[in-house]
Amino acid sequence: MSTKLKIGLFGFGCVGSGLYEVLNQSKLLNASIEKIVVKDLTKKRSIPASNFSYDPASILDDPTINLVVELIDDAEAAHEIVTTAIRKGKNVISANKKLIAEHLAELLMLKDQYGVSFLYEAAVCASIPVIRNLEEYYNNDSLTGIEGICNGTSNYILTRLNNELKSLPVGNQAFELILEDAKKAGFAETDPTLDIDGFDSKYKLQILILHTFGLKTIPEDVLNLGIRHIKTADVLFAQEKGLKLRLVSFARKIEGKVVAFVAPLFVKEDSFAYDINYEFNSVSIEAHFSDKQVFIGKGAGSFPTASAVLSDISALQYDYKYEYKKLFNSTSDLAQDFDIKVFVSAENLAALAKIKLMEVEEEFTSLKYAYKVGRINISQLTHNFYRNNPDLFLAFYGESEIKLQISNELNH
Repeated sequence: MSTKLKIGLFGFGCVGSGLYEVLNQSKLLNASIEKIVVKDLTKKRSIPASNFSYDPASILDDPTINLVVELIDDAEAAHEIVTTAIRKGKNVISANKKLIAEHLAELLMLKDQYGVSFLYEAAVCASIPVIRNLEEYYNNDSLTGIEGICNGTSNYILTRLNNELKSLPVGNQAFELILEDAKKAGFAETDPTLDIDGFDSKYKLQILILHTFGLKTIPEDVLNLGIRHIKTADVLFAQEKGLKLRLVSFARKIEGKVVAFVAPLFVKEDSFAYDINYEFNSVSIEAHFSDKQVFIGKGAGSFPTASAVLSDISALQYDYKYEYKKLFNSTSDLAQDFDIKVFVSAENLAALAKIKLMEVEEEFTSLKYAYKVGRINISQLTHNFYRNNPDLFLAFYGESEIKLQISNELNH
């Protein structure tokens, strides 16, 4: 028998308003939004101001509210809301991937301590039902890898760079131009750092690693490189090789270790990522017995994200909880030291000279642009790589080559 869910909703932005609309249209759910808390009561919204409060206690201290849905964009404020709700014995649904990635161990401990459910399908790739599938369908240790295009902003930029290359200005100006278009279209935030530097993709990858391999990680564990310094010549290089550039979240089990990173990747035509364009996301799951399966869907937006939240609400009617079976059976840990094949370019030749490759397979130099292809130890690629090297663009060179290079290195 289903449980009547009385929902306290935090946030009424893009996703919150979408959830309000789709929940009211659903005839199958025994659930209702009882109270909504927002930060700014003066902001004009689609429903009357009388529906809103600015006091979190109106939800958190209400014993009739048995489900808190947190849909705000402030990870610190979300942490306070979520942990308080759990301590008060309320089930929680969140879409805040930064909150989950930064406080994973604490949140898992708290939900067990207080016997509640904490669900977050909407935190990874919006409408793509990847977490529930990893928990229910792939609920054994046969998984060998997971890769994804997990950020619509970066994918939108890379798609347009590839498709419009001949009409775009040279250098990094093309990236800046398309980024501004992405902001106007609502695909990018005013401060796009989390998207274009790979942090958003990394937070999502951390969640995927937990449900794929049973590994708890912190953000510092996983390398993220972004697309901030990409140039039209880099895209031209890819096209001349029959490749495309995509920002890929990558995790693969090799020799008992899990190799994980977020980075621009040159992908071949047979890659799952090759034809994923604009704001769409995709996740490829690989296992010993079922081989490779690919999920594709919109990774952002009001209704796609709200649909994932709605799915969690539906599951909670029947007291659903993530079981984390892989977490209790995991024998793997993250690989921290390996070599990998990279492409690195710069308009400033002195900047390129700072990058010391172990061996160089290909090299090009002109007055205004140069690149190298070769092997590098992952230890050189810190989280501050782009901050310390403002003219460099770096991509991992080819999907199959990455697997081969890592596998060979770990086998030696």
